[in-house]
Amino acid sequence: MKSKIALAFDNCKRERRAALITYTVAGDNTKKNSLKILNKISEHADILELGFPHNTPIADGGQIQVSSHRALKNGIKLNDVFQIVKKFKKSNPNKPIILMGYFNLIYQKGENNFLRGCKSSGVDGLIIVDLPYPENKKFANKCKKKSINFIQLLSPTTSKDRMKKIIKDSHDMIYYISMLSTTGGKLKVSPKKILHNYNMIKRINPKKNLVIGFGITDKTISMLKSANGLVVGSMLCKTITNSLKMRQNPVTKLDKIVYNLKKKII
Repeated sequence: MKSKIALAFDNCKRERRAALITYTVAGDNTKKNSLKILNKISEHADILELGFPHNTPIADGGQIQVSSHRALKNGIKLNDVFQIVKKFKKSNPNKPIILMGYFNLIYQKGENNFLRGCKSSGVDGLIIVDLPYPENKKFANKCKKKSINFIQLLSPTTSKDRMKKIIKDSHDMIYYISMLSTTGGKLKVSPKKILHNYNMIKRINPKKNLVIGFGITDKTISMLKSANGLVVGSMLCKTITNSLKMRQNPVTKLDKIVYNLKKKII
């Protein structure tokens, strides 16, 4: 049986468009609002990434760090993240949710306990930023046994030989980091160059779903819409920050932004 992630990509391919993948931090700015945000933006997004907050991020830029800090200040724990996912899945059982974060929280909880939490709450996939290939093979196999997608990462510096191995071992989605930067940085590489690199990777195995992340905003998204999927995160975290500063409702603001992002890739 196909995973919900694979089915989401199948649906987008039928509609001849890229999948819109959003990223927000679990518990930002509150657990209640985090759930409301997921429910609202899921009307436009095809796949939802949910970050589990972390106080020592490696790849996260300033906007996501601010979101994580807000969530941690509000006392968000890993079990709260699972509860948010569980509640979301009750009303959106077919919408894929991918948790994104760092391995030390999984290590502290215990791999098996963490995966049990993922399975019981309805998590469809995992992106673990600091668990690269081939060190992630054992954990990725554990995920597969639980029918949870482990999403491998590729970057502009990944060698072709290494790419082939990673793609061969990948599940239903691969994440291409578009540039050497933390999230939310200004796009340092031209969209044309990103697509050139992207198409080179796609030729290794055209059947694999390959998405692009880092540096994608409302200004750049339409130039990259030939990809299988596009991830927007820092822009959404920044919107929450600005909404709170202006004493506006972040749920309503994000709804409008994600709706407009979707329009740009249709």
